[in-house]
Amino acid sequence: SHFGYKLHTIQDSDNDMILNYATTTASVHDSQIDLSIPGIVNYKDKGYFGVEGRGIDAAMDKAARGHKLPVESIRRNLRITRKRSRGERPYSVIKGIFHGGHVFVTTVPRVRVKNMFMCLGHNMICVIRMKNKGIIA
Repeated sequence: SHFGYKLHTIQDSDNDMILNYATTTASVHDSQIDLSIPGIVNYKDKGYFGVEGRGIDAAMDKAARGHKLPVESIRRNLRITRKRSRGERPYSVIKGIFHGGHVFVTTVPRVRVKNMFMCLGHNMICVIRMKNKGIIA
């Protein structure tokens, strides 16, 4: 049998620290989990197109069948992509350093605990990086 889980995070755009996280089964669509903070801009991918969020919506525009994206929307998507690319780094750290691509537990509460420690570890790496740069004492 196979078990699939997803980690959903929201992070600070200044220092890449994870502010909040949620763990769901893989069958839950990304748009059903809203970790956004009211009043803060949320850069989301095309999977969130047309979904209302709590924060300021900055979801990428999505083309529909027979309707190409206008040039303005393509440029807007590129701007959003540049900002969203930093949001993928925690997942590469979690997968590469903490081997979080495969968990050996089979219930959501247990996976949530593992994800909590992986997010904590990522935040500790961010603190060490900020200390080395002299941002914090």
